[in-house]
Amino acid sequence: MAADRPFARELGDFLRARRSRLRPQDVGLEPGPRRKVSGLRREEIALLAGLSTDYYQRMEQGRDVRPSDDVLDALATALSLDEGERRHLFTLARAARRPKPARARRAPEHVPDGTRRLLRTMGTPAVVLGLHLDLLAWNGLAEELFGAPADFPPHRHNTLVALFQDPETRMRCPDWEATALQYIGMLRTAVATDPSHPRATQIIGELSIRSADFRRFWARHDVRETVHGTKLVRHPQVGEIAVEWDTYPLPGNPGPVLLVYTAEPDSPDAERLQLLASMRAAKERRDARERRDAREGRQEPAGGRTRREGRHGATDT
Repeated sequence: MAADRPFARELGDFLRARRSRLRPQDVGLEPGPRRKVSGLRREEIALLAGLSTDYYQRMEQGRDVRPSDDVLDALATALSLDEGERRHLFTLARAARRPKPARARRAPEHVPDGTRRLLRTMGTPAVVLGLHLDLLAWNGLAEELFGAPADFPPHRHNTLVALFQDPETRMRCPDWEATALQYIGMLRTAVATDPSHPRATQIIGELSIRSADFRRFWARHDVRETVHGTKLVRHPQVGEIAVEWDTYPLPGNPGPVLLVYTAEPDSPDAERLQLLASMRAAKERRDARERRDAREGRQEPAGGRTRREGRHGATDT
C-alpha cells in the first residue's frame, strides 16, 4: 500500500477488523470443520456482499479501489455494522476513492477567550478537548476532580496518554477499561478525518510502544461518536463520584469540544461535587493569600513573627 493513500489503508484495516469479529453462524453460514481464520473468510464476506473475492481482497489490502455507495451499503450489511460504524466506513471509503488525497487543513486548535472565561465561572467541572483528545483548557473543579494536568509537560496534556501512562489518572478511574475503549473509539473516529495527522501519529506511536493494552484495544478498530455519557471517578479524599458528561462543539471544522460534568441534583454525587467545590475554594483562598504575602514581601517564620523586607533591609515585627 502506498504511503500517500492513508485512507485506503485505514479502510482496509477497518474491514479486516470487522470481518474477524463475525462468526459463520452470525450470518447464517455453517461453521464447517478446521477453519484456520478467526471470523469469516474474505470469500464469505464477498459472497454476502455480492462482490468478487478479488475485489474485496484488494479493498482489505488498501489497494487502489473506489467502491460505490451501493457497494458500501452491501458491505455494511454483510459485516453487520451499526450506524456509527457505517458512517465510519463511508467516511474512509469516500476519501479513499478520491484521485488524489485532499490537502488537509491543519490549523492550530484554539480556545476562544470567552470559553476560558466561561470555564472559570462555571460551578461544575469542565474541560476543553481537541480533536485528538488533547486537553486544551480546564477549570479548577476539573483539576480537583481529575488531578492537575499542569504537573505534566504540554505534549502529554492528553486524556488518552494520561489514562495509559499516568498511575494517578488510572487510580482515579475505577472503570478504566471501559473508559479506555471509549476514548480510543473517539480517537479512531477523529483519525478517519485525517489518518496521517502528525498529532495522531505521535499519540498512537507513543502509546503503541509503551502499552500492550493500547495495542490490543487499538487493533479492534472500534469507533465511537460519543457526545454524552456517564463516568465514575475515584477521588482520594471524597471517594467515588458518578458524573454525567455532555459535549458542546466550539467553533472550527472539526473544532474542539467543551465537556461539562454534572451530577443528579440532590444526589450523594452532587453532594460530593459540592464538597470538592468547597475544597477547591479553600485552596484558592490559601493560594491567593500566599501570593499576596509574597508580593508584600512577607513570610511567617516558625515563631509566628512577620519578617518585612523594607528599603533599609529586613526587620522583624
